[in-house]
Amino acid sequence: MSKFILSFSDADIIQNEKIILSKVSIDVLPGEFVFLIGRTGTGKSSLIRTIYGDLELKKGLGHVVGFDLTRIKNKEVSMLRKSIGVVFQDFKLLPDRNIYKNLQFVLKATGWKNNEAIDSRIDQVIEMVGMKVDKNKFPSELSGGEQQRIAIARALLNKPHLIIADEPTGNLDPQTSQEIMRLFKSLHKQGITILMATHDYNMIVKFPGRIFKCEEGKVFEVVTKK
Repeated sequence: MSKFILSFSDADIIQNEKIILSKVSIDVLPGEFVFLIGRTGTGKSSLIRTIYGDLELKKGLGHVVGFDLTRIKNKEVSMLRKSIGVVFQDFKLLPDRNIYKNLQFVLKATGWKNNEAIDSRIDQVIEMVGMKVDKNKFPSELSGGEQQRIAIARALLNKPHLIIADEPTGNLDPQTSQEIMRLFKSLHKQGITILMATHDYNMIVKFPGRIFKCEEGKVFEVVTKK
């Protein structure tokens, strides 16, 4: 088994039969905080979709949390997604369900059956993201920052080995963005590996980590001066 939690070697990232990124080679160790940067349209989201099994890896090698992306079967994709947490720019909370039922839905969909265990885990993740909130509230009753915290709580439900965050501060004001970044950093200090796509270079300066850049169909590591 690979020592890396995420690894690509000479991988082509393909969407709609078009090569978006070619010969991608990335290795991420457990416990790292990694930024994926690049302008809109340079392939960040396509790479992320490949990582969580939404796009098929047809050429090259790819492993994520122990799954071989070139051989993964459809029934195994749900197991892969249970092992990682994904946070999106637009939160993707279910608008017709309150906070509790948004989180309960994920747990039941991933095999949780004991109601007491479900209640306990929901309370745990809400506390982990630093919220004191009425779980009967609906997403529309929350601020953008609160919605993103609940989205992060949702990503934590199954104790993931890896969290992927796709532009998680893209819809937030600067102050709230910094609060969300501090939350991600605190989760990282607890041992969670984080891969974050962003085009907010201010965040990269304030919250340092390894950096990979998508540009002109390639991905390369950016070495920063210490």
